[in-house]
Amino acid sequence: MSVDQSTKDKAQRLRGLGTEAVLVLPNAWDAGSAAVIAAAGAPAIATTSGGVAWSLGKGDGEQASREEMLAAAARIAATVDVPVTVDVEGGYGAAPAEVAKTVTAVVAAGAAGINLEDSKAVGGPLFTAAEQADRIAAARAAATEAGLPELVINARTDVYVFGIGEESGRLEDVLARAAAYAEAGADGIFVPGLLDLAVLGELAGRSPLPVNAMAGPGGPSVAELAKAGVRRVSVGTGVAQAAYTAARRATLELLGAGTYEELDGSLDFFQMDGLFSD
Repeated sequence: MSVDQSTKDKAQRLRGLGTEAVLVLPNAWDAGSAAVIAAAGAPAIATTSGGVAWSLGKGDGEQASREEMLAAAARIAATVDVPVTVDVEGGYGAAPAEVAKTVTAVVAAGAAGINLEDSKAVGGPLFTAAEQADRIAAARAAATEAGLPELVINARTDVYVFGIGEESGRLEDVLARAAAYAEAGADGIFVPGLLDLAVLGELAGRSPLPVNAMAGPGGPSVAELAKAGVRRVSVGTGVAQAAYTAARRATLELLGAGTYEELDGSLDFFQMDGLFSD
């Protein structure tokens, strides 16, 4: 596969952003949301599998097909000039060969990175560290074969978000996984469900991979996460939820009071349309 220089440059840029100050990645779910996020100044964009699935009328957890998710990713990557990293959930297949197939499609879509999680299903169980390492190695090999060895592989572990194992052993589990995933070719360890700053600080200090966190309302600020050693912060489905909540509020007002205050302050038509003008 021939990868254009623009995609290689974006992958290198995403790598560079991960070594500078903390990288904040707002999550997009379609080309429109990605255009708005990029115009607001985001240096890179992550997709959210949940948001993409909802936009397709489906639930999260690989209910949308690999082809549907990758088509959305391709539209996003084609719309913005910043690097795009794609949430490929569990890789759309347990076998390393299926993960490789997904990564080949990600590269063809023009993306610069992926998130690959180690849960077999929502809520668990998880692949063993060795099994997931094989899947990550397959992802790295597929990216290289596709012409994009620079692809950024963010290895997500669901130990904390799904409460796997005894709480007292979770940190060591994540550290063991981080070591195995790093050896297999991962570039970062993503630990959703962990926002305890002390634990994050210990993880960041001991992990062979840069630590990524998923933030949200009521949790630590980006500055607090950065101080604890976190190098990358995203918000999952948070921005999509806020957008759909705005639609719900505006609809309730329109159908109820018949007024339009919830629409005040919106991006106007020409601002939005201008994001897609040649």
